[in-house]
Amino acid sequence: MPVVDEIRDANLSYASKFAKGDLPMPPGRRFAVVTCMDARLDPAKFLGLDEGDAHVIRNAGAVVTDDALRSLIISHHLLGTQEAVVIAHTDCGMLTFKDGELQDRLDTDVEFHAFPDVEENVRSGVKKIQDSSLLPDSFEARGFVYDVKTGELREVPG
Repeated sequence: MPVVDEIRDANLSYASKFAKGDLPMPPGRRFAVVTCMDARLDPAKFLGLDEGDAHVIRNAGAVVTDDALRSLIISHHLLGTQEAVVIAHTDCGMLTFKDGELQDRLDTDVEFHAFPDVEENVRSGVKKIQDSSLLPDSFEARGFVYDVKTGELREVPG
């Protein structure tokens, strides 16, 4: 069975029992998460989240790109979030290449945001959030690394 058929079947099962259609748009716990798209990460599970608790922004590498920052700004100003956590992880694929290599291979100037150090990527993302002129000084940001072998979060010191 093609994957799309599997997910349609799974969705029909989920929708048949769905009882959370009245959740408010603002996240109930008033925070946002920027994390990696890696399939080994399930932020709802490792952070103890339910539907409606938090905004989760995912991209390759948990990089606080301009687009991730745009989402955080909307999340704060229009939906009331008061803090964000940036969560990268061990064994990240973004450590395995350099932008220039992939750009040459694909003949493109797209910026892929590869990085050589997970903790430094987290610190950089937290700093970008803290330095944003479009978020107030009261908007908190902290960073973590998720260990894909143990499931544990470790805070990255600023």
